[in-house]
Amino acid sequence: MKVKAKEENSMALVKWTPIRDLEDMRRDLDKLFGEFFDPAARRRLGMTQVEPGMIVPSIDVFERQGEIVLKADIPGVEKENIDITITKEHITIKGEVKKEEEVKQEDYYSLERSFGSFSRTVPLPPEADGGKAKAAFKNGVLEIVFPKREEAKQSEIKVSVS
Repeated sequence: MKVKAKEENSMALVKWTPIRDLEDMRRDLDKLFGEFFDPAARRRLGMTQVEPGMIVPSIDVFERQGEIVLKADIPGVEKENIDITITKEHITIKGEVKKEEEVKQEDYYSLERSFGSFSRTVPLPPEADGGKAKAAFKNGVLEIVFPKREEAKQSEIKVSVS
């Protein structure tokens, strides 16, 4: 005798909670807006200008031969118009790109360059010794070299066990 098994589709009932969907949506929006307004994320996406005409220097921070190096592209700025402020945790670079000559607005065929003041603050690696920083400016590139703090140069720390 053959017994035929009866197939049944069974569906589990799961309680839908709209709060979970709203929390997921809020998290996604927070991430989206956080990246949109975060200057570092904007630069990663190639969005270097926050507003039309606003100057935002591109900055690299890296290690070279045991020192911390910061390079900032600030073309069109005179050395005398650069101001650098260093705290324990941050460095702020301020400057101004001045117009070379006065041209009437109606005389422009194209106007793409930006003029005016800028300010850019970036965090410093904790091992950078801001008190001993040295800066050089050449061909529109500002280079600031920070020696590492002595305690950061220690590669090995001995701990005695009692």
